[in-house]
Amino acid sequence: MDFSISQFEYRQRPPVTIPTPEFLELLTEEGIRKMVSDHYDLLSKSEIKHLFPSNEEALNKAKKNSADFFIQICGGPSYYLESRGKPMLAKRHAAGSITPESRIVWLKCYIQVLSKLNLPDDVLQLFWNYLNVFSFWMVNSKENYDVRFVKE
Repeated sequence: MDFSISQFEYRQRPPVTIPTPEFLELLTEEGIRKMVSDHYDLLSKSEIKHLFPSNEEALNKAKKNSADFFIQICGGPSYYLESRGKPMLAKRHAAGSITPESRIVWLKCYIQVLSKLNLPDDVLQLFWNYLNVFSFWMVNSKENYDVRFVKE
């Protein structure tokens, strides 16, 4: 598996290739919900925990919304569309200051979660490639940008 994190350039918005539906087929909805929950649990203890809800009810709602999004993007039912409307994730995340460093922490937490999944490498790689590129779109602040952070 290649969990490389692409070098970020501010305001870069590369095209995103959605993950293969096989990711959902193999992991199942329940598996995606667990993956997202595990990811949020890591984020809640990370240096970017301030970007996520601190109370349990709000955190569980965020987990549900995120899982609904990933289920839908992987070809599953349109839970996200039905509950939240059209995905406008950059706009919805605009309230928080998401820096390039925050993106890296978010991705590293996903690396921890994804590396524990028992999925074929090609399916997992396609999902990682999606996350890696998709994460460019969420960065909305140059604040504290330090390229050394990327090279860990």
